[in-house]
Order: sequence, then C-alpha cells, then structure tokens
Amino acid sequence: MPENFGRRLAEAMSARGRLCLGIDPHPEQLRQWGLNDDAASAERFARTLIEAGVAEVPAVKPQIAFFERFGAAGYTALERVLADAHQAGLLTVADAKRGDIGSTMAGYAEAWFAEGSPLRVDALTVSPYLGFGSLRPVLDLAIRNGRGVFVLALTSNPEGMSVQHRGSSEPEGAVARGIVAAAVTENQTIAGDTGEMGPVGLVVGATIGSAAEDLDLRLESFNGPILAPGLGAQGADADELRTVFGRAYAQVLAPASRLIAAAGPEPAAIRELIRKVSAELA
Repeated sequence: MPENFGRRLAEAMSARGRLCLGIDPHPEQLRQWGLNDDAASAERFARTLIEAGVAEVPAVKPQIAFFERFGAAGYTALERVLADAHQAGLLTVADAKRGDIGSTMAGYAEAWFAEGSPLRVDALTVSPYLGFGSLRPVLDLAIRNGRGVFVLALTSNPEGMSVQHRGSSEPEGAVARGIVAAAVTENQTIAGDTGEMGPVGLVVGATIGSAAEDLDLRLESFNGPILAPGLGAQGADADELRTVFGRAYAQVLAPASRLIAAAGPEPAAIRELIRKVSAELA
C-alpha cells in the first residue's frame, strides 16, 4: 500500500513548516499584479507563487473555482500548475469541496486521485453534508492511492452554523462533532495506535473562536491533519491559531492566499513574506 498521506504531510511540515501556500487567482489579485483576468494570467500568477514557495512551504492549495471560471482553458492552466507543484516536490491540496453520492462521487475520486489523471492531487477538500458515508468512493481511492481528504467540519462562515452546530443540545452532540468522530474512526483503521496522523483530515476555520470547545469536538485527540483557513485576509494570526487549536496546533496546516499574494508579483518579495509568516507560525 502507498505511504499514508498523513505521514507524508507530517514529514513535509517538519521540514518546511505549517504554512500552506494558497493559490487563488481572484480577479482583484490578478489586477493588483497588473495581469488580465484570463486563464493565461491565472497560470502565470500561480506558477510565480510556486516559484517563490519552493523549499519554503510543505504544500500548495489552489482554489479550483478561480480556475474553473475560465472553462477548459482554466483547467488546462490548472493541470500545468499542478505539474509544476509536483515537480517541485510540493504537496497539492485541491480546494474543490466536492460532495455527491454514488457513481458521481466515484467520478470525482477518479478525477482527483487516479494515477495518470492530469488533475491528480495529494489531497482534496470534500463536503460530508449528504452524509459522511457518501464520501466512501473518495475515501477508498484516496487511501488506496496514498492520498488524503480534508472534510468540512466546522467552518467560520455564519451560514455554516445552521447545519454544523445543529444538535448541540442533544445527547449525541452537534453535526460537526459527528463528522469529527467519523474521521477519527477512518484514521484509526489506517494508522491504528501508531500515533501518526491518518489520511482523513478536517477543515476547521481559524476564526471560529471557542466554537470547537463549545461543541465538544475534542480536537486535541484528533488523529489526522487539520486545514485551518482564515490566516491573514479573514483576520486570524498565528496567536489566534494557537488559541483556537490548543494542543491540536501541531496538526494544523494553515493556508494563506491573499496575505502572501499581496507581496507580489516579484518572487523575491513573496518569498521573503512567506519566510516571515512561516516563522510566526513555528
């Protein structure tokens, strides 16, 4: 069986820190770099960030929507960007938040995890809100091919509370707590009691305040990686990450996109900021 993604990520974070380089070719970001709002510019933007981040970060996280909006040309650009990242030895996390059932979910799994797929990545963000069991095709192929998933558990957008916090007053706890428990079970099957992270991670917002504690998510005993968006533009800093995640901070991969891209378009300036933010997160 291929090497567990959780172990690969832990090794990369040990070598290069916990900052994940977000790649979000948003129209405003492209404009700030003096670029056109098209697929070619999105590719140039992304490849410049990768050039700056090589040897400085463990992983990159392209936001798929900002490539998908350009149609076929955007996906062609994304394929080249992913190839660059793989060649540079960076782990890739596709922020696509896929969620469906049956053969459709199996199709998503093939697109992102099949060997030989031009969109092949090391990890994918997924949504469990059709039921955690609906993720089975993605989980199975990810595990079989040494890939990982980050399951949306507790996000910081206000609308998420209506689903993720539901049931908090019931004996079984909130929906988010059930998602964490299901991820723990999956990782236990793969990593057992070795103490290493399993391949099934969580997405937990960096700006959730005390919500994880209030909902009794027990992140301190979670046995997988945690992707914690919110650093920089959304208001979180390194101190807040440490407060929110407490003893689980060692497992946190902290993505930053607009914060880092603001230093561009010169790779040297981007690299300098990456080093500064990484040091703060250490």
